[in-house]
Amino acid sequence: MPQRNTYDIDERLETPFNFKHLKRSLVYVKPRAHRMLLALSLSCTASILSLTVPRIVERVMDVTVPNKNYAELFLLAALAAGAIVTSILLSKTRAYIMSKVGQDIIYDIRSDLFAHLQKLQFSYFDDRPHGKILVRVVQYVNSVSNILSNGLIDFILEIFNLVFIVIFMMFTHMRLSLVVLAGLPVLFTILFIIKPAQRRAWQQVSNKNSNLNAYVAESINGMRVTQIFAREKVNSGIMDRLARNSRISLIKASMISNLIWVSVDNISQIITASLYVVGVLFTAPTVSFGTLIAMSNYSWRFWMPINRIAQIYNDFINTIAYLERIFETMDETVLIDDAPDAYELPEIRGNVTFENVTFGYERGSEVLHDVSFDIPAGMSVALVGPTGAGKTTIVNLLSRFYDVSGGRILIDGHDISKVKLASLRGQMGIMLQDSFIFSGTVADNIRYGRLDATQEQIEASAAVVHADEFISRMEAKYETEIQERGSRLSQGQKQLLSFARTIISDPKILILDEATSSIDTKTEAYVQEGINYLLKGRTSFIIAHRLSTIRHCDRIMYIKDHGISEYGTHEELIDKKGDYYELYTSQLMEL
Repeated sequence: MPQRNTYDIDERLETPFNFKHLKRSLVYVKPRAHRMLLALSLSCTASILSLTVPRIVERVMDVTVPNKNYAELFLLAALAAGAIVTSILLSKTRAYIMSKVGQDIIYDIRSDLFAHLQKLQFSYFDDRPHGKILVRVVQYVNSVSNILSNGLIDFILEIFNLVFIVIFMMFTHMRLSLVVLAGLPVLFTILFIIKPAQRRAWQQVSNKNSNLNAYVAESINGMRVTQIFAREKVNSGIMDRLARNSRISLIKASMISNLIWVSVDNISQIITASLYVVGVLFTAPTVSFGTLIAMSNYSWRFWMPINRIAQIYNDFINTIAYLERIFETMDETVLIDDAPDAYELPEIRGNVTFENVTFGYERGSEVLHDVSFDIPAGMSVALVGPTGAGKTTIVNLLSRFYDVSGGRILIDGHDISKVKLASLRGQMGIMLQDSFIFSGTVADNIRYGRLDATQEQIEASAAVVHADEFISRMEAKYETEIQERGSRLSQGQKQLLSFARTIISDPKILILDEATSSIDTKTEAYVQEGINYLLKGRTSFIIAHRLSTIRHCDRIMYIKDHGISEYGTHEELIDKKGDYYELYTSQLMEL
């Protein structure tokens, strides 16, 4: 049974992080390697230029000023200014290049992640709050892109800086250079101690932010229900708890991470003070004032890249939790996918065969057991029965939203598990009980079923189900903008648009799952015309609790006890006086 995962349950990583994750992420870096190398070379040049300034200062302090050589002073000042300005320009160019690289990495990771999400089976989305999925695609990708672009370049650059600085220091004064380097073992010890706690803390931040995002997304989607039941105060309390947990985890993680730069800062201050002490007490008078100033400058510059490397290390540890979540999603197995030898399903007539089909959403709990039937092309079949009996399961299996546990499903003799999904679903029209409307125009929503449809075809499909009647009253008619989930439309209008979207796709097999459940009696009469139009020449499966909408179907299946308990026409099943007869008469009594 899948792990319970709601907004108040922390996510659990399936695999621990290792450096294979980082190596794997380099696939997004390699296509930009040439630009990153250019940026690195610019940064190295800028760094070398800036490192010449302390030597110029040393020359000025020890030689130029004592000798009152004003011509040399102005020349050295110009050289220092030129080195600084050139260094700044090169750094700015590098920043521009890397900002584009970072955005390219974001684009590629997000595209791959979204493409993979679209392949995942329904059960993946059933088991997870959608807010937790959304935060991975948006926030987490933004977080890791900087470490994969600027982080890698900065790390290499700061290593180069350290090497250059050490070389310049050694040439300036060997003994004082050893004083500057003496603080490194202390820093490495501190990093080794802090690392495990830091990673755990930032994983916790990831968990709490994910929980918060999941609850916000759920609350927005359910805002109408919240206000109907006056749940605002209760929901605010839940939000306050989740936000507090997020804040506490972030503060704790930040405190641990801040130990890094605090340690670097304190060590650098102690080293700088020690440099003056050693320079004055133990190496005087061999060390000139200019040399001491230059070494002090180099010491400050030496600990700057150390501090920067520590910050990169911080960022790396902080974003590891996000990288783990992203790759966890990308590694999610696509259970419903094209087989390696899958072939294109040719244009079908619509003959549907179930051969000893067995299926359960959870292991050990069967919804269907050993179900077999054969539906000739062009026949309309109604599926009726108690809630949870397996009516929707049958059409989900036919659409291959789930794979059967046993048996097989054939369309015109082709095993649907062996054909390409796009070629299968491209010949099916499916209208669900929840009519999802996308943000965009009315025409865009109808055209969703067939992207190359003309305006005339869009209007014709709407006219079949009389959707054109309410569309014509809208301010811009077919170009009227509709908000997400069709908030300005009634349930009936949403379903009419969904019918039009299905009609325009011209499917060979039609599936209607409670498609008329939210339509009033008058509108239902219009929709029934559309249904009759759709049924002509098409194999169709109709699920409806209103038996009046399915009594004219060619066949009726009563689903019960993991299988088909009755099968026949309306008249045959009424004469049989079994399950269908009881259901039909009970509905008549309710009228």
